[in-house]
Amino acid sequence: MENISKKTFEETSYLSHESWFAKQYPDQEKRLNTIRKWQKSIENNTIDYWLHERLFELANPLINAGESWLTVGDGYGFDANYFKRKGCTVMATDIGGAFLPLVKDLHLIDNFSVENVEKLTFEDNSFDYVFCKEAYHHFPRAYLGVYEMIRVAKKAIILTEPQDPLTKMPLMLAVKNILDRFDPTILQKYWKNRYSFEEVGNYVFKLSDREMEKIAMGMNLPAIAFKGINNSYWKAGLDTEIANNNSNAFSKIQSKLRRDNFLCKLGILPYQVLSAVIFKTLPTQETIAKLKNEGYLYYEFPKNPYL
Repeated sequence: MENISKKTFEETSYLSHESWFAKQYPDQEKRLNTIRKWQKSIENNTIDYWLHERLFELANPLINAGESWLTVGDGYGFDANYFKRKGCTVMATDIGGAFLPLVKDLHLIDNFSVENVEKLTFEDNSFDYVFCKEAYHHFPRAYLGVYEMIRVAKKAIILTEPQDPLTKMPLMLAVKNILDRFDPTILQKYWKNRYSFEEVGNYVFKLSDREMEKIAMGMNLPAIAFKGINNSYWKAGLDTEIANNNSNAFSKIQSKLRRDNFLCKLGILPYQVLSAVIFKTLPTQETIAKLKNEGYLYYEFPKNPYL
C-alpha cells in the first residue's frame, strides 16, 4: 500500500489560511463589491472605517512620507492603502492572493506580494517599517513570524492585536495559580476562551507586552514602545452607519469606550488592544516625542555587558 505522508500542522494551517478569502469570496464580482464597500466606507466615514482607522492611527507617530512600509497579513490590501494615502511607499503582503491583484488594478495600492510571514522572501532591512494589524494571532508559529518581520525591517515593526488580559490582571493570575494546584480544569469551566480557536483553524494568540519585551531583549534590540486602547469590534450594519452624533449606534460605542477607558485608567481592566513597536535601531528624539505625545510608553533597554 502506498505510503501517503501526512501534512505537518503548519502546512495544514498555511493551506487553510491561504484559501480562506477565495472560499469566502469565490468570484471576482464579490471581491470587487467588497472593495467598493470599503471605498464607500472611507468616503462616508462609517463606523466600520472609524473603528479600523483607530487601529491604523496607532502607527501615525512613525509615519513619514516617502519612507517604505511592509504590511503583513493584509488580505484585502486595506492596511497598505492607509499608508499609501499618507504618502508612503508600501508593499502589501498576505499568504493568499485573492484580493491583492484587484486592489492594485484599482490603484489603491502600488505593490503586493503573496508571502508567508514565517519565511518572507525579502532581503534583510528591506523596509523602514513593518506593520501587522490583527494578523499575528493567525500565525501557526507566531514568534517565527515576529523574527521574520524584524529581519526585513530597517527601523521597527509594529504589532496591533487584542491584549492578553491575564498578564495585566494579577488577581486573576493568583486565582488561576491557586485553582491549578487542585485541578487545572476548574478554571476552564468559567474561562471559556482560555484555549480559543478560530474557524480557519488557528489558535488565537493574544499580545503580551512582557513577551514582546523578552523577544526584543533576546535579540539585543535597543528599545520598545507600547500603547493600549479600547475598541468596539465590528457588528452587522456598521459598514453603512455613519460615525457622527446622529447615529445611536455610534453614540453607544462612544459611551462604551468612555466607560472602558475610565476603568482602564483606574487599573480595574486592561486595555482590549495592545500596540507594540519593536525598534531595530534607536528612534530619533522627534519620533520618541511623537510616540509619547500619542500615549505610548517608551522603554530603552540596557546594553548587554557581555557582547
